[in-house]
Parts: sequence; structure tokens; C-alpha cells
Amino acid sequence: MTGPTSDEISAALASLRGDLIETPVLPLKSTRWEGLLPDGADVTVKLELFQQAGSFKARGALLGIRQLDADQRAAGVVAASGGNHALAVSWAAKAAGVDALIAMPRATDPARIAGCEALGATVTLHDNMAAAFAAMNEAADAGRTLMHPFEADHMVLGSATCGYEYVTQAPQIDTFVIPIGGGGMISGMACAIKQMNPDATVIGVEPYGADSMSQSFAAGAPVTLDKVATIADSLGAPLAMPLTYGVARAYVDRIVKIADHEMLVAMDHYQNVLRITAEPACAAALAAITGPLKAELAGRQIGIIACGSNISLARYTELMQAL
Repeated sequence: MTGPTSDEISAALASLRGDLIETPVLPLKSTRWEGLLPDGADVTVKLELFQQAGSFKARGALLGIRQLDADQRAAGVVAASGGNHALAVSWAAKAAGVDALIAMPRATDPARIAGCEALGATVTLHDNMAAAFAAMNEAADAGRTLMHPFEADHMVLGSATCGYEYVTQAPQIDTFVIPIGGGGMISGMACAIKQMNPDATVIGVEPYGADSMSQSFAAGAPVTLDKVATIADSLGAPLAMPLTYGVARAYVDRIVKIADHEMLVAMDHYQNVLRITAEPACAAALAAITGPLKAELAGRQIGIIACGSNISLARYTELMQAL
């Protein structure tokens, strides 16, 4: 068995009830969507941006914090992230009374840094995501428990609870379109989806400038990117890794790539139709079904995910000026 079993997923979901939110699903049926979505398709979005700490990452982060023994709790945890995972770890650590150290790139949205600090975490800033990862590993070597943003069993399991929940809420969906950063979300969600509905299609979405999983699928093994260049900082993992690559490879049918401009257009759709201020990663799945997948998915029952939206108004405004 690659990834968590259905029994493990349902048990994890039961353990999270009361602490996390069963995020709602919404059919995109307004006439304002006409002409934007695939012809004849029924599209449903799971609004995981309403999750604790603002993203799906809270699921895995809370599972990881709960696994700590007494010595690990005393030593504290460390994570590296451009935002959503940082906030999730900060939130879960505060709830458990555990000290959190968060390594972030200097270019991180200041609102995300402030959010982590407001939750009691200590934030250190680094030149880029690769440097933040290096700082995370150094702190882990010094004794803190590493809370990796994607390459961890508890992160895959947390994402699997989201997939399990989605299929239960909207069993009619035959095609799921899911963003990919490091692969923690799509690996867990796809694992759950395929166990519950083996006939479902799972399509991943990556920015052209952060396509480590696409390149890994092509190479047959995890690859590291020479550089990351995308506005979707939450999808900007600099590498794929064995655990999440292996689970994703087992359950994901294919991956499509999207341009930054397509995410900006999708962000604008979310704002104009649903009044949701979406960060680029949050809009990635919508960008895929209104862009490269639009013709292919005509007539399908489609499920997308708005995975999180921790973005300041200043950063959102800055990005949208390029539209």
C-alpha cells in the first residue's frame, strides 16, 4: 500500500473533528460563470481557505504536533515555508503549547510573517526558499523536531483527510483538479480519492516556473529545480522528494502546467464572482479548468480546491496590477 489506508484516513479525520473545520463545498452555478467554465460541466469547489490558519496545511500540522513526545515538545519544532505551512505550524504549536521556529524567505508577504509572530512563533528570514530549507535542517540537527512542509507521513495523511471529506461531500465528482507545490496536498488527496472512487481522474496543476513534480514524473524520480520563478509562492517548492513523489506517482493521472497570468485571471474570477480574495495558489485549480483543461473537461463532474488564501491586500493589489 502506497500512502495511508482508508481506515487510517477515516481515523485521522475523526481525531481532527472538533479542532478543525469541515470546510464547505460550493457548486459554481451562478450565471456569472457562464462562458468561463468547461461547457456542460458541473463544477464544485472545496473552500479549504476557510480552514484553521487559512489553509489545508492545518490538517497535517496538527497531526504532526500531536505525534510529539514529551522531549520533542520541550525542544520545540522548526519549519520552512513561504506562508501557509508556516501559519499552520505556528497555529498548531501554539494550541499545544510548543515553541515554533519558522524559516521564511525575505520576499514573504509581511502579513504572513506578522501572522506567525502573532501566534507566538519566532521567524527568521533568508535569501530564498532554498536557504530557508537549509536553516530548517540546521535547526533540526540542533535538536528541534522538523515539521517539513510536505515530505512527512502526517502531512500526507492530513491532506488525505481533505480528499476523504471532499468525496464524502460531493460523491458525484469524476474529475479532481488539485494544485501541486511540494506534493503534500495532491499525494494525500489523490490517495484518499482513488481508494474511495477508483474510477475518478486526478489531475495535478503546477506553475511553469515551479514544475518539480512534472519534471519528476517525466524523469521517473524526484528532481530538484535550478530555480523557482512564479508568483505562486505557496506552490514554489524547489524540489520533489521521495515520499510525496511516490504517493503522487501511484495515484495522480497526469499534471498540467499553468502560466502566472492564468492564475491572475482566475484570481480575478474569484473576486468578481464569489468576492474571494484568492492568493495565486488558491486560484491555480480554477486557472487550469478555465485555461488548458477547459475543452477537455467539457461535460464532466469537476471538483477543484481553493486550498488557502493567506495574502495581504497590499500584495494582492500589487499582483493584480499585472493583469
